[in-house]
Amino acid sequence: MSGTNREPEIVTRNGKPVAVIVPIKDYEELLERAEDAEDVAWLKRARKKKLNYRPLEEYLTKRNGK
Repeated sequence: MSGTNREPEIVTRNGKPVAVIVPIKDYEELLERAEDAEDVAWLKRARKKKLNYRPLEEYLTKRNGK
């Protein structure tokens, strides 16, 4: 695959696709998008949880073991 070819190369085994070769920049972009999607999914789950508020003093007392 030449450095200017931006098209993915499909690798086959017994006539069936088994892998894809993509330029590293495309691969890195795919990873970034997957990580972003995971972050969005986590944020959506976190927003559904009930929030528990407490005074700062209570938190600090419990945190410091007093």
